[in-house]
Amino acid sequence: MASVQESVDVDVPIRVAYDQWTQFESFPQFMGGVEKITQIDDTHTHWVTNIDGVKREFDAEITEQHVEERVAWTSTSGEAKHAGVVTFHRLDDAKTRVMIQIDWEPEGLVEKTGAALGFDDRQVKADAKKFKEFIESRGNETGAWRGDVPRPS
Repeated sequence: MASVQESVDVDVPIRVAYDQWTQFESFPQFMGGVEKITQIDDTHTHWVTNIDGVKREFDAEITEQHVEERVAWTSTSGEAKHAGVVTFHRLDDAKTRVMIQIDWEPEGLVEKTGAALGFDDRQVKADAKKFKEFIESRGNETGAWRGDVPRPS
């Protein structure tokens, strides 16, 4: 299992940063390799990715979500096995630290080599930077879902 952690400080209130992260269908606008995400219901999404010419489709479930604190998910079916968590930390009224952790199981020689060479680290760092540019240039979120998904017992 490979793991990447990244953080980025964004010049928007925590509400705006969190609300944007709940809009999974907007991820292709700032996440490299993500072609499309379809929100099926409050806790289920379908992803289509294309990373270095390797196209994958999978379903994911939001396993935990707390307003302005965290969003966690894990893949439930399909070719890609991964999980992630994003936490939100209020720095002041107009600044938020977004911390991203993604864990995945690289498959095949290309993915295993890329993970070993740190390509995945660079991609997550680039995506965090693109999220910062995306949300700061807009100044507000494209939508919001303020529901709560408790951690499974």
